[in-house]
Amino acid sequence: MQIADIGAGTGYFSLPFAAAVGPAGKIWAVDFQPEMLAILEAKLREPGAPQNIETRQGEATATNLDAANCDLAFLANIWHELDDRDSVLRETARILKPDGRIAILDWRTDVERPPGPPLEHRVPAAAVAASLRAAGWRDVQTRTLGPYRYLVTAYCSSD
Repeated sequence: MQIADIGAGTGYFSLPFAAAVGPAGKIWAVDFQPEMLAILEAKLREPGAPQNIETRQGEATATNLDAANCDLAFLANIWHELDDRDSVLRETARILKPDGRIAILDWRTDVERPPGPPLEHRVPAAAVAASLRAAGWRDVQTRTLGPYRYLVTAYCSSD
């Protein structure tokens, strides 16, 4: 399995994903900030670090990943920061294999902070799901994860 961790930061999710997919799998850790990728790359040089993570500087709208390359695109805690979400969905569809899946983890709007961004900056899970449906994604599902976050998943249209 190949996973694109878009907005990977310092590897909070990339590292456990690497263990989950095993040595035959691949994690593409994509982040806009070179400083974050440098921290992750330092972690990857430590003894025992996974060897199946590759970093890429890129944005959610331009990941610098090959087309039809990934089984899963994971976007954690960044959806509320994105300005052009339609372009993000197009780029995500481009990098996914046919019938690949997107998973968007972000902050609930019904829970006071901390943690997370101000409530007025958050995007409701229902709005994320509606955006996916409008863009042609299928089997859109929403679930609450823990006390602060939601997860919205969908399959890329095979068209």
